[in-house]
Amino acid sequence: MRALLALFTVAGAIVITGVLGLFTSGGRAPAAAPGTATPAATPQVEGSPERTAAAYLRAWEAADYTAMRELTDDPPADFAAQHESFEEALAARSLRLTPGRTVMTGEDTAEVPITESRELPGYGPWAYPSAMRLGIRDQTWKVLWEPAVMHPDLAPGGGLRRTAAATGVPAVRLVTQEGRDFPADSDAEAYLARLSTAIPEPSGGTSVGWRVEMDNPGQPAERLVEYVPEAPKGTRTTIEWAAQASAARALDGVRNPAAIVAVRPSTGEILAVADRLGGRKAFEQKYAPGSTFKTVTAAALLDAGMSTETVVDCPAAYTIPGGRSIANYRDEAHGSVTLREAYALSCNTTFARMAVERLSPAALMEQARAFGFGVPLPSGVGGTCGSMRQPENDDALAEDSFGQGTVEATPLCMALVAATVESGQWRPPLLMPAAGADRPGSVRLPSGVAAGLRTLMNAVTADGTAAGAGLPDGVAGKTGTAEDWQGGADHAWFIGYWGDLAFAVFVEHGGTGRDAAVPIAARFLKAL
Repeated sequence: MRALLALFTVAGAIVITGVLGLFTSGGRAPAAAPGTATPAATPQVEGSPERTAAAYLRAWEAADYTAMRELTDDPPADFAAQHESFEEALAARSLRLTPGRTVMTGEDTAEVPITESRELPGYGPWAYPSAMRLGIRDQTWKVLWEPAVMHPDLAPGGGLRRTAAATGVPAVRLVTQEGRDFPADSDAEAYLARLSTAIPEPSGGTSVGWRVEMDNPGQPAERLVEYVPEAPKGTRTTIEWAAQASAARALDGVRNPAAIVAVRPSTGEILAVADRLGGRKAFEQKYAPGSTFKTVTAAALLDAGMSTETVVDCPAAYTIPGGRSIANYRDEAHGSVTLREAYALSCNTTFARMAVERLSPAALMEQARAFGFGVPLPSGVGGTCGSMRQPENDDALAEDSFGQGTVEATPLCMALVAATVESGQWRPPLLMPAAGADRPGSVRLPSGVAAGLRTLMNAVTADGTAAGAGLPDGVAGKTGTAEDWQGGADHAWFIGYWGDLAFAVFVEHGGTGRDAAVPIAARFLKAL
């Protein structure tokens, strides 16, 4: 069929119209009704929302903010800066943007759902849903951008903030010698913190993790994602889990500041340190050791030729020739006794007299040094043993002989004294299995002296000041009650050993060793 063209004038304009009799398969449009005008053609819209969204997301994955800007309607001046800041806070290793099915929200608007997936360092995959609105602008589909395109909760003027995680994990993780984490509330925290700083960190330093928060105007910061690294493989200490837990729980309910230090006599390994004195005072603060120091004096007397069965006097008081008077606790008098009994009953007068009559100041100083007094203790966290000045006269020698005068010792030091008696050899303490190059050498006691000291310490728990106090069978020890030279209440001590475990219990201003320190030791040992 042929189309007939007709020319006619409508309001002064010439319009060409086609008149169609039959529409064939040639694809021609049907003719308009005679005498009517054809409307002007609608301008062609370029592209589609799907094509624009796909191009935008490809550019976003490539961080091509210039291309993204060209696909956006009226982008803000800091468009690129906002995206850069957002991605910098997340520090993702990769970004994948997956569009969903387009939804037409009007004749010229649409919305494309997006799944944003990122691979975050340490954390792994992190994904969340978002959405992108589009509209026709100047006959082209454009992205109607807003900050919520980056994250649905991000408001205008908001952004992301990256900080270190509040609960960072140290690069060095300390564990017990069994590989277990330390018991809760172990009272060893100050020592572990100091030891952590002394151990070289692995490459990369302290691993503190990170946190990303959303910071919208007028709103509290909202945590989006956080990574706290897993605890590193544990670095083993010499601490035994059971010993540490038992020591800490033995101090529960003790009103005064107190500490327990336990060591292994055969190696010098520190098995437990429960310190409620404050800081690391069990290793660093020296106190008058009181009668526990009679162990050192007894060693010097045995080395000078006395035996545990040598008969001595234990009067209520002893006056040093040309000097001061020394009294027993509560002016107790026991008459003629053996050295073993004098030690078990803690006779001050006996030890003062024997020191003046049988020892020189140099001999007592030398014996104290054999037990670690004045020797540096590179335990891994520092520390000191004890100290005493060489006695200038008999008065000073007598006072030092029973742990008063110038003699001072830490709880660690006195635990090592007990360990030396059990093993017959003084060994420097250590908190890490590997010994340092600067560790002092061990000192062996004469065999007769060590055996005699064991006899003395067994007598204390069998029929002396610690007898019938609830200690497990086989415990040997020495009580101590020390005057505080500053005028406070007496300090309480109990040192001892039980198999291959030696210990010192100290209670600051606690009173007598029998009443304050021995019950703590009993709780500690029975819990093992």
